[in-house]
Amino acid sequence: MLFSSMTFIFIFLPVVILLCLLTKQKFHNFILLIASILFYAFGEPKYVLIMLSIILISYLGSILIDKFPNHKKLLLFLTVITDLSFLIYYKYFNFLISNLNLIGGNFNFIKVVMPIGISFYTFQALSYVIDVYRGKVKVQRNIYKLALYICLFPQLVAGPIIKYNDIAEQIDSREINFDKVNTGIKRFIIGLSKKMLIANTMGAIADKIFIQDPTFLSHPVAWLGAFAYTFQLYFDFSGYSDMAIGLGLIFGFKFMENFNYPYISKSISEFWRRWHISLSTWFKEYVYIPLGGNKEGLFKTIRNLGLVFLLTGIWHGAAWNFVLWGLWNGFFVIFEKLINLKEIQQKYSNMILSFILHIYCIFVFVIGWVLFRSPDVKYCFKYLSNMFGFMKIDPNHIIFDIGYYIDLHEVIIFIAAIILSIPIFKNILEQKSTFKTICLNVWLIFLFILSVATISADTYNPFIYFRF
Repeated sequence: MLFSSMTFIFIFLPVVILLCLLTKQKFHNFILLIASILFYAFGEPKYVLIMLSIILISYLGSILIDKFPNHKKLLLFLTVITDLSFLIYYKYFNFLISNLNLIGGNFNFIKVVMPIGISFYTFQALSYVIDVYRGKVKVQRNIYKLALYICLFPQLVAGPIIKYNDIAEQIDSREINFDKVNTGIKRFIIGLSKKMLIANTMGAIADKIFIQDPTFLSHPVAWLGAFAYTFQLYFDFSGYSDMAIGLGLIFGFKFMENFNYPYISKSISEFWRRWHISLSTWFKEYVYIPLGGNKEGLFKTIRNLGLVFLLTGIWHGAAWNFVLWGLWNGFFVIFEKLINLKEIQQKYSNMILSFILHIYCIFVFVIGWVLFRSPDVKYCFKYLSNMFGFMKIDPNHIIFDIGYYIDLHEVIIFIAAIILSIPIFKNILEQKSTFKTICLNVWLIFLFILSVATISADTYNPFIYFRF
């Protein structure tokens, strides 16, 4: 079920809110657990068993780790491997077999369909089990509470990736009040409008361009496609995160922020502190630091960063372009570490340097998003060759000029996307002025009506990160 669907907005969500408001607090967890399972089953009922299996394995594994501390390393290993086996099979089996066939194998196989959200809820389950092993959290002996943590519907299929320690107390005791519901609804509407009004418009431009052979595109059109996808991805994913955080607030949960205006970054290291924060935090706490972080010398720091970004690329998708995308980002993070860019920024802080570094950062992540968006590596290299003038374009091969891909309405949305990518309106929800509050509420009502109208007119358009 999509957050940006009539069924969710006007049936599922109101019913769940009403049930929580009409019942005592002790029933809220049960209501949300049933609602979360139904939410997931609505689109993919046959995959519910996979999610429930991961929950059960994590529940039993954590209890055994707690009960048999002398064998906890072995029990942790078995639990993590068992959980990961689901992710590896459903997400990477096709990729592994197809590559084996390329190098001489002759495997006939049925293509495996990946369940929506498996990367997200598997990582949540793993973080809980690892934290039990580390002694950071107490083992949860109530399987229903653990199940609610792993499959809570606001963040089930596309994050943010929440650590159990962050919401353990909220599962046991939380308050649903008017202020939280009010703020949550506003945040949900902002996320909905990001998705429907900006991301989908940018996506329409990007799709028209990326479906073409790069040899049939002019250089400006190739750049247009890259920037359109850059904004589509940001507003699509940050919009989903806004909606998830808003829904969490409505039901009394406070989730971590997942985006902090990443496109204003002046380094790729900073970009990854602002982009998909919950995933970056997960890899930092469960991969980078356990490997030694930056405490064991330069060589091991570089190794650890390289491995983290390689895994980040693989996490995003079972294709070589995702692997290269992860290594591309890792290369620049390592490069910035080697030249000590942070110290340079502090020592020579001025507007000119900041501008140059900002342009550098944009250059790197836009090229990265072309890797991310391309159907394969060959297409990506052709597309980048076009962008940078390395490909000779025959004017007679260009079927459409730039006016075909973008009209006046889309130019306006493009400008809005640029403005909203910077923190001009960052604190708008926290305004206490009565006049500003009234203006904000009127504006949000208008955005909601416009978004709903767009939903009713649009074809099926899921969130991009559902694929991961």
